[in-house]
Amino acid sequence: MSAPAVPSYASGISDEPLLGDTIGDNLDRTVARVPDGEALVDRAQGLRYTWSEFLAEVDALALGLLDLGIVKGDRVGIWAPNCAQWTLLQYATAKVGAILVNVNPAYRTHELEFVLNQAGVRLLVAAREFKTSKYAEMIEEVRLGCAALETVIITDSPEWSALFVDGDVSRVRAVQAELSADDAINIQYTSGTTGFPKGATLSHHNILNNGYFVGRLCGYTEADRVCIPVPFYHCFGMVMGNLACSSSGATMVIPAPGFDPKLTLEAVAQERCTSLYGVPTMFIAELSLPDVDSYDVSSLRTGIMAGSPCPVEVMKQVVERFGMTEVSICYGMTETSPVSTQTRANDSLDRRVSTVGRTMPHLESKVIDPETGLTVPRGTPGELCTRGYSVMLGYWEQPDKTAEVLDRARWMHTGDLAVMDDEGYVNITGRIKDMVIRGGENVYPREIEEFLYTHPDILDAQVIGVPDQRYGEELMAWVRLRDGVDGLTAEQVREFAAGKLAHYKIPRYVHVVEEFPMTVTGKVRKVEMRAASVELLGLEAAAPTA
Repeated sequence: MSAPAVPSYASGISDEPLLGDTIGDNLDRTVARVPDGEALVDRAQGLRYTWSEFLAEVDALALGLLDLGIVKGDRVGIWAPNCAQWTLLQYATAKVGAILVNVNPAYRTHELEFVLNQAGVRLLVAAREFKTSKYAEMIEEVRLGCAALETVIITDSPEWSALFVDGDVSRVRAVQAELSADDAINIQYTSGTTGFPKGATLSHHNILNNGYFVGRLCGYTEADRVCIPVPFYHCFGMVMGNLACSSSGATMVIPAPGFDPKLTLEAVAQERCTSLYGVPTMFIAELSLPDVDSYDVSSLRTGIMAGSPCPVEVMKQVVERFGMTEVSICYGMTETSPVSTQTRANDSLDRRVSTVGRTMPHLESKVIDPETGLTVPRGTPGELCTRGYSVMLGYWEQPDKTAEVLDRARWMHTGDLAVMDDEGYVNITGRIKDMVIRGGENVYPREIEEFLYTHPDILDAQVIGVPDQRYGEELMAWVRLRDGVDGLTAEQVREFAAGKLAHYKIPRYVHVVEEFPMTVTGKVRKVEMRAASVELLGLEAAAPTA
């Protein structure tokens, strides 16, 4: 009798226990250990803080929040690009138990209004403007429609400076002592499959431990300096970046408010960074600079590439030209704080380009048959699920949506198709859902489709992802037009969406059809649409080969 097949299940073992701290307590421990180490560098603003200086600013801001009447469980929104103010507020809200609500810097007014209302944000801290977005003006447009919103503070205003109170920090410590590591501390909005984003609600325990163990697998100590060009509004920046640093004593380096390849490499060179983060498109942009070899990046040893699959040639160049021999690939989702699997420093280059690594310490992974829910044998494709400390508390005030992805045994169903090999390495092979990953941004077609339905000329719309050499994928809309409408161009759709949809959600291509390809049961065949679109647009060179 032959032995049963080995199931596609793995648990991440570790000699190191999980942290039981709150984020505030963990920060205090780091400061006590390395008070004079450099904590944060904001190059655009010329700001530098040692850990003791950083803690003093965080405590002063926490006192200001308390004086403003912010209490445990209140939602505080942050709408700004990467800056020191973002990071200070991240830790100050954690100190007083307020729930930080991350607002995507690319949001337009209707997205902003939805998030402020859905989360019930009492205080919104925002930059005055960023790129073409006039945040202060946009806030005024929606403010009357946000019932919970009591206070708006712009980061370059006297009101922001006044929030920092030079007072008795024992008040902050008293509040800290009443917090639990399992309290909700952060809401991050993911693009919704039903037309609006869902707020993944995360605890101290979720994100502090995920940041800590990502940092441990990167080998971080107080000697490391991490260049963070990825956005703070996402877990990549605020968890894998900031919390990985604060839990290990490493330095957070902000190269610029938004991604700029030149400023990023300047920061690495001048700050002697040992680690560099990015999605593949960021690394491609840096490697494509005409003077890329003029930057002294010899201090680099590691970094993280995540957000979308990494092309093998890009990985090779990052290792060879940037010296990032220990660069790590991470996989996860906002709902899992975010990292579920990660490559290790001693993994081969082949492992790092063909897989997303192995299960993180203290987490579990399994691959199941989506129809039966049973764990499939190793080497068999199925849906990847993850369980453990990193899994979100749920979607904010949406128990029905939570139940769709989180089962009774607390397994998070990712919706991603994966294969686990005999050694526990995971390879992501596709997506059960129709999610499109454009340059590291997750976009759900349903949200775009529902928006397109508001166009007066569109009768029906289906949105798909098509291959793109720069962004990995681009959005394409197939539309059916109302009777009497002659046509619709991509430019006309862009004009209609401008100011209403974030730029990365606006379809690049528009194709007008009489009917969509359908199955016999009446379902739209998006697979067929994608194949036809590749040929229609001449994108064969960008399409992945089997």
